[in-house]
Amino acid sequence: MGKIVQDKRLIHVAIIMDGNGRWAKKKGLPRTSGHKAGAETLRKIIEYATASEVEYLTCYAFSTENWKRPKMEVNFLMTLLSNYLKEEIKNLKENGVRLKVIGDIEGLSSKLQKQIAKAENETKDGDRLQLNLAINYGGRFDLIQAITNIARKVKDGEYQLDDISENLVSAALSTADIPEPDLLIRPGGDYRISNFLLWELAYTELFFCEKLWPDFTKEDLEKIMTDFKTRERRFGGLGNLED
Repeated sequence: MGKIVQDKRLIHVAIIMDGNGRWAKKKGLPRTSGHKAGAETLRKIIEYATASEVEYLTCYAFSTENWKRPKMEVNFLMTLLSNYLKEEIKNLKENGVRLKVIGDIEGLSSKLQKQIAKAENETKDGDRLQLNLAINYGGRFDLIQAITNIARKVKDGEYQLDDISENLVSAALSTADIPEPDLLIRPGGDYRISNFLLWELAYTELFFCEKLWPDFTKEDLEKIMTDFKTRERRFGGLGNLED
């Protein structure tokens, strides 16, 4: 196999926003304070991403597993999401950011569903950055939904078994119109992907760091993006390695 021509462009960055609760605990604050600080960090990172070459930013805001947390914390997170959608629409529009929410939207309150639809509609003309917020999202759930939909179409005769391919599965996911991430960043000191974009991360470059999400800065993102450009992405080939 010949050498792969490296494309160093960084089109899509995905982030697992981890460490809000631990950040608050270290400071003797309630966990809710950590989530508020995390939301502020997200604003700053969106601002930097919009000014950079990045075209897609996908952030893990609330997973399907997060419902297991104490009810008070879950209610606070839902309120925080609701407030974020209300308060940030104007800012997103002014900065050319298009919002898309991925996940099991039907599992959210009707109020939050309406806010999501409103925010997506009002930012639909954004052409500088697409912000994908993963809310009530789980990679396994998304795959099950995709497989179920494909199986139903096979049963109905719309597809044949031989039609099933990687492209068909990708097109059935909630990320169908989004390129696969070039880079996944997880602050917070944990080294796992936590049921996030399981299909899409097949050849994504991974970067883990100890810094908790509320302490994560534009400078941290810039350094990680610079590090990305030093990596060789072989996509299963040999790249610059010797045969």
